[in-house]
Amino acid sequence: MAGELSEAVAAAQAGDENAFRFLYRTLQPSLLRYLTNLVGADAEDVASETWLQISRDLPRFTGGEFRAWTVTVARNRAMDHMRRQRRRPSLPVPVHALSELAGDADTAERAGEIIGTDAALALIAMLPPREAEAVLLRAVIGLDAETAARVLGRRPGAVRTAAHRGLRRLAGLIERYDPSQQPGAPESSAPPRPLGNRRRQVPHAEPADG
Repeated sequence: MAGELSEAVAAAQAGDENAFRFLYRTLQPSLLRYLTNLVGADAEDVASETWLQISRDLPRFTGGEFRAWTVTVARNRAMDHMRRQRRRPSLPVPVHALSELAGDADTAERAGEIIGTDAALALIAMLPPREAEAVLLRAVIGLDAETAARVLGRRPGAVRTAAHRGLRRLAGLIERYDPSQQPGAPESSAPPRPLGNRRRQVPHAEPADG
């Protein structure tokens, strides 16, 4: 995939519109998931701003990990967006359709296996902000610890630790999910939620630290 992306980047820089469409189709889904956990319902707007900047700055891209560059652009746009807001809006976490996540495994590996599902992504929004972002960059975007650390302005070891803790916490949320709220169970007036955990707002991104 890395080689294919590099070829598409070179072609897009030369003006190949089909190559740029390929980059968009390849990266947009995971980018949108990442942004949803940063800015909630405004993710598509921020993604649009991100791709506008990418298209404008692409001729000046000089190499390196293109996927990491797009995430860095997206994160900066998300930070700008949140700074423009007087107060962060409340966004309920849409935890639903978790039947495929139920099981007897409660390990970080199990959480990693189902990380791409919509239900798991909803649960990621319930993690502490640093853990959520580390999990998204490592497991959803697919960056290695060193590249994710550069995006976040942290040490690779800190990113590895945050991602591992986040995956284990995610596995616990999955294991503790109330099966009576799964599809086919009697309807309830309350929205589905993990047992023993109140719903939390989507965590906001934190400024890069040293």
